[in-house]
Amino acid sequence: MKRVLKLLCCLLLPMNLWGQLIPVTNQYMLNPLSINPAYAGNRGVMNIAAFYRKQWVGIKGAPETMTLAMDAPFFNDKLGLGLTVLNDKIGVTKETQFNTNYSYKIPTKNGTLSLGLGAGLFVTNTAWSDLVVIDPGDEYYLADSKVYIVPNFSFGLYYSVRNYFAGFSIPKLLEQRFNTDKNKYVIKNNFSDYMYLFNTGYVFDISKNFKFFPSALLVYTPENKILYDINAHFKLLDRLWLGASYRNSRSAAAMFQFQLTNQLRFAYTYDFDFNKLRTFSSGSHEVMLRYEFRYKIEAVGPLNF
Repeated sequence: MKRVLKLLCCLLLPMNLWGQLIPVTNQYMLNPLSINPAYAGNRGVMNIAAFYRKQWVGIKGAPETMTLAMDAPFFNDKLGLGLTVLNDKIGVTKETQFNTNYSYKIPTKNGTLSLGLGAGLFVTNTAWSDLVVIDPGDEYYLADSKVYIVPNFSFGLYYSVRNYFAGFSIPKLLEQRFNTDKNKYVIKNNFSDYMYLFNTGYVFDISKNFKFFPSALLVYTPENKILYDINAHFKLLDRLWLGASYRNSRSAAAMFQFQLTNQLRFAYTYDFDFNKLRTFSSGSHEVMLRYEFRYKIEAVGPLNF
């Protein structure tokens, strides 16, 4: 039994930390701060957004994520500051992330270039005692893990002009691996494990009340294949967004977003998996509610960058 538990620790904890540190879900389209610290302050107004994501509905212990994100410009929009707090639960493992973001904006001839840095902490632990055992006496081996605190840093670039944007980021500059013998995470810097993200998009003004904006996200690691998202969204009357996404032959998503008032916005996303999970799950759901504290004409939106 002890060997089994040790194996579970070895498998579950690193997979959780590695997989959830960079949650490339549809949230990045509504909250670019989740993948690029250089986006802080680029909306042009102070704003706060709450997210809730229920992944793989129908599978017990599937990921469940709540996020609170806020950012604002300062000093005549030259600086941007952002904060993201994320609570993630997968089975009996819980993780809380605290991420701060800083951006500095450099005006160019036609647009703006933002340089971004991020720093954060990830607090994680596993409640083994919540598991249900079959053999009598096994519950004595199910001792909860201690709380682990792991640091992380990120870097990003973000360029935007009237109808175009491009972003590049490395959202994880430190590698963390769980050492079962030492019962702790070992931190090191390894360039071969870096994850490089490139995000770009363009807005086509079809008419005064109708806009079309395709976008794409590419994720590259030196030792793995390239992952990609292809997105297409339509904006109607500056109030309603309708869109869809396709991800690496693995899943597709539909998105609905509505501007309730000049300051309040609601969004809903539904994911459908193409892999074997579709047999057990009815898909994934994500909702967002965003409030802008100061209404500003031409304020930047998550799909208008």
